[in-house]
Amino acid sequence: MKVGVSLPVREMAGDFSAIRDFAQAAEELGLTHLRIPDQVMRPGSAYLNEPMMMLAHISAITEKIELVPSVIILPARQTVHFAKQAAELDNLSAGRLRLGIGVGSSQEEYEYLGMQFSNRGKRCSEQMHLLKKLWSQHQVNFSGDYHEISGAGLNPLPIQQPIPMWIGARSIPSPAVIKRIGEISDGWFVLCSPEDIHGLREKISDTAKKIGRCPKEIGEEAGVAVVGEREKEWKTRVLRWKELGLSHLCLRTLGGGLKVSEHITKLEEVMKELPEAL
Repeated sequence: MKVGVSLPVREMAGDFSAIRDFAQAAEELGLTHLRIPDQVMRPGSAYLNEPMMMLAHISAITEKIELVPSVIILPARQTVHFAKQAAELDNLSAGRLRLGIGVGSSQEEYEYLGMQFSNRGKRCSEQMHLLKKLWSQHQVNFSGDYHEISGAGLNPLPIQQPIPMWIGARSIPSPAVIKRIGEISDGWFVLCSPEDIHGLREKISDTAKKIGRCPKEIGEEAGVAVVGEREKEWKTRVLRWKELGLSHLCLRTLGGGLKVSEHITKLEEVMKELPEAL
């Protein structure tokens, strides 16, 4: 099981030295990936960096750690432009990008960006199909409900062809989201409880098999808070997800009221105890 961490960007708002130190510390401690949230503009929105720009910065000051925006609100973004951004970031990071993809729930944010909110699910599925082509073909021919491309492509293509895309879903995904995970995605972020994952796995597996995919190709990543109300039980939760066979886990130091300087210290403490849980 690969173990990564969420970058506590909200709690480090604007402190780029602290963000740099945390990212480098995570890499030095052997964490495999770094996750960062997405938000452009919403009513009353808190301070939050644009994830692709922030990860481009982090890619330049790290060497091995995987970069994971989780999740990009894909239908709120223009597909070809985003494809170019992602390809560029994958090249800058030497192939370390893994994209989290979601549709979001803020209608206002869609309106601010000039994108339609009501068809975001269908558009997301089409975008993902198109992105796979744009990242792996020099000349793309694509005709869909929302996109038309004839004989054009990105240059340069990314190192990963295509860049892996993981789905961010609610704790009880809709049938459309389950279909998107089973048919298109490389993995999904598990927001349900360990008790509920079996039923979802079965639905995703059935969906994948219908189109000839091997369900084992679809990764799973859950999050575990190591601070706050559940701090004392984090090792038990890690072990439970390990027993369930998840491919990835994401530790979280955010949300526990830590000072900026305390996040790395907490992460160091957790990594010393992590082998006991595994």
